Amino acid sequence: MSFLLFANDPRLDPARRAFIGRSGALLSASAVALLAGCESLAANQKKSDSGGDVAILNTALGAEREAIAAYQLGADSGLLEPAVKSLALKFQGHHKAHADLLAATVSKLGGHPVDAKAKYSFPVEKLKNQADVLRFAAQLEQGAVSAYLGAVPAFDNRDLSKAAASILGDEAMHWAILRNALGEDPVPAAFVG
Repeated sequence: MSFLLFANDPRLDPARRAFIGRSGALLSASAVALLAGCESLAANQKKSDSGGDVAILNTALGAEREAIAAYQLGADSGLLEPAVKSLALKFQGHHKAHADLLAATVSKLGGHPVDAKAKYSFPVEKLKNQADVLRFAAQLEQGAVSAYLGAVPAFDNRDLSKAAASILGDEAMHWAILRNALGEDPVPAAFVG
């Protein structure tokens, strides 16, 4: 599925779809783990015009919270075998850690972290078996991979760009593992894009 097709996927929450389609910039919170302890970065960021970077981070926080809800939906669906459910909960744990770190970083940079939505629009009616749930999760992770590629040049602060580039691997691993669980080639090409 191409990035543009993913950005227009009606199964995605409209805000996430608009974000991915508009900027292609998503920074998962674990990338921010590299920054969470960096006081000098936070101080420099506050001195500069960090509104754009904080907005990207906050949008990523919203996307991480959406991912937490999506993995919960899969875990609660009753459609996953125990080992696959365990994997879904592990990935959900990664996204929870991402969200915690993103929220802390947004606050450190002088922003206000966004809250999770009360309800997300997921394609529940189309999730009929384990493969459907895995495919839905893989598409979300693929979108995150594509978005990281867009995030690298989008940040004003180059340290955030470095962090975005470093976390791309985490989302790519999630995507590859989900593809493998679906019986698909986990690494179908030499480049992602």
